[in-house]
Amino acid sequence: MARRPENEIDEEAEINMTPMLDVVFIMLIFFIVTAVFVKESGQDVNRPEAFTADKIRRVSMLIAITGHNEIWINKNVVKLRDVRAVVEKMKKENPQGSVVIQADADSQSGILVDVMDQLNAIGVHSVHIAALEEK
Repeated sequence: MARRPENEIDEEAEINMTPMLDVVFIMLIFFIVTAVFVKESGQDVNRPEAFTADKIRRVSMLIAITGHNEIWINKNVVKLRDVRAVVEKMKKENPQGSVVIQADADSQSGILVDVMDQLNAIGVHSVHIAALEEK
């Protein structure tokens, strides 16, 4: 049996990367599955201030009511009669999600009440009104 010289480098030795790649792909799949995708209303509104404003951690649906009384959901203008159908579709995608209505300070309160009625009609009872925290 011949011995190798100590200064000779073994060119066949290499690191097996397969287990590391498996772990990386499993972590990637885990983060994709557990990620929460926030849907935006598509319109910036001037929210009123409130002393009792609280932060909500998990929001899945945003509805914006502009100062011109337009209703925005998913970056699209929606008519009041279509709010129910759009939210029902979104609720099927995320049944545990809550709804936040971002009503502009200049919008009519009647539009806000009408939107909330549409949501109550389809069984969405976790509805929050967005406000700025008063300092």
